Amino acid sequence: MASAAPSGGRGLMKSPARYVIAVASGKGGVGKSTVAVNLAVALAQQGARVGLLDADIYGPNVPTMMGVEHLPPAKGGRIQPAEAFGVKLVSIGFLVRPGQALIWRGPMLHSAIRQFVGDVDWGELDYLIADLPPGTGDAPLSLTQTLPLAGGLIVTLPQQVSLEDASRSLQMFQQLKVPVLGVVENMSYLELPDGTRMDLFGSGGGQRLAEAAGVPFLAAIPIDPAVREGGDQGRPIVVSAPESPVAQTFVSLAQQVAARLSEIGGASPVDIQVV
Repeated sequence: MASAAPSGGRGLMKSPARYVIAVASGKGGVGKSTVAVNLAVALAQQGARVGLLDADIYGPNVPTMMGVEHLPPAKGGRIQPAEAFGVKLVSIGFLVRPGQALIWRGPMLHSAIRQFVGDVDWGELDYLIADLPPGTGDAPLSLTQTLPLAGGLIVTLPQQVSLEDASRSLQMFQQLKVPVLGVVENMSYLELPDGTRMDLFGSGGGQRLAEAAGVPFLAAIPIDPAVREGGDQGRPIVVSAPESPVAQTFVSLAQQVAARLSEIGGASPVDIQVV
C-alpha cells in the first residue's frame, strides 16, 4: 500500500494514496467538478495512478462527466471502482436512482465517505482527488476526519460574490490544518475571434484571493464551450481536445499541483514534467 503524505495526525483511516487532494469551492456553479475531473485525468495522462472520489453527495456529477454509468461487480466483499481514461472513480451517483434526492444528515454522509475510502478496492494510488460539495459543511469535515489530506485546492470565479465564498473554503482548510495548494480561477475570460478577451465575470479576482491568503495562484482557466460539451458527453476536455488552450491549462495545473505536493510531502511519486 502506498504511504500517505504527512497529515499531522488528522486521518483516522489508512490512505489508499500517497497524496489526497480535496477540491473545494465556496458555492456551486463555479466548475469545481470540471476542475477535479480534468485534473485527475491530466495526472493520469502523465503516468500517475489516480483515483477520483466524488464526495459531492448531494450533486454527484462525476459519473456523467467521466462517461460511466455503473460500478463493476464487487469482489471479495469490496466495492470495485469504475475506471475511465486511466482514472479509478467512485460516486454516490452509482448507488442511487438517477435524479434521486439524498436528504441526509451529517452521520449518514460521514458513513458514506468512510465507506468510499475503506470498502473500495482502490489498489495503490499516487493521487486521490476528492471532489467536495460546495461550502464548508459536513462533507469536508468528514473527509478531513477520515483521510490524511495532503492539500486543498480552491476553485473560484473572478467575481466578488464567488471570491467571498471561496475565501470561506480557504479559511476552512486553514482552520483544519490542511495545506492550501493554491487557487484556480475558472471561467476566467472568453477569448473572442479577433484575439481580444472579454471578462464576463470580472478580472483578477482569483489572483487577489491567492495574494491575500499568501498561497499560489495556479491557473486562470478560460471559458470554452467545448469544456461544457465534453462534460455533458463524458469526455473531459483534456481527452476530447488535448491540444486546445483550455486543455493545456489543465495540464499545466496538474504539473503545478504535483510540484506543490512535492514541496510539501517530498519527492513526486511519478516523473511529472513541471513547466
